[in-house]
Amino acid sequence: MTTVVDAPTTTARVPRTGLVNGPFLAIELRRLLRNRRTVIFTLIMPPAFFLIFGTADMYTTQSVGNANVTAFIMVSMALYGAMLATTSGGASVSVERSQGWTRQLRLTPLRPATYVLTKVAVAMVMGLAAVVVVAAVGLVSGASGDTWALAGSLALAWVGSVVFAAFGLFMGYLLPAENVMQILGPVLALLAFAGGLFVPLGDGLFADIAKVVPTYGLAEIVRAPLTGEAPSIWAVVNVVGWATVFVGGAAWRFRRDTARV
Repeated sequence: MTTVVDAPTTTARVPRTGLVNGPFLAIELRRLLRNRRTVIFTLIMPPAFFLIFGTADMYTTQSVGNANVTAFIMVSMALYGAMLATTSGGASVSVERSQGWTRQLRLTPLRPATYVLTKVAVAMVMGLAAVVVVAAVGLVSGASGDTWALAGSLALAWVGSVVFAAFGLFMGYLLPAENVMQILGPVLALLAFAGGLFVPLGDGLFADIAKVVPTYGLAEIVRAPLTGEAPSIWAVVNVVGWATVFVGGAAWRFRRDTARV
């Protein structure tokens, strides 16, 4: 009589990665920088707009709070550039979904949260690059003012653009199109105009409508160090409200996308 002893079975477990994955972050940065359309769209257009609209001779002598008008326009264009960069970085998920890249990533140990955080990090790196480029062009072209005020406004432009990184993620999951930025580019331009980023709002109905536009709150907060005026409660409510909408929308679409088999 023979006794058969079952061999112990083992379950292969794939180790999960941490929230920060250096190699994956490096890959994403390289992929984004190789996209010439994105680089031109985010790093060349905003400083070009600044050179067109912000370098008149009278702007260098006119003051706005703690800086001249040239610096005021420079900060506005820096925020616009950061918005374009972070939105395009987040919206790139649309292309990855259409190419099946996100489905492939689900077969790896990469955590979904790591994927999202990496996309936001890459978007913020591009946003920082956009702010630095516009600031460099602006300072060479006559933008001047209190050093701390300029630094504060530029830093707020970069940090505040994280709202549009969430916007890009939301739209990237919502719009299954490879030309998503061809859709979002004009949308961002319209939002910039409507929110007072390109032109002063003044008073009246247009100014009242602008208070519900996503760019309104950020524009006022970013300019606060230059103007020397504290942002209004409406500006804070605007930023918090739209950030909640964009983050919530991105999380909702992300859960639905990762739930697919």
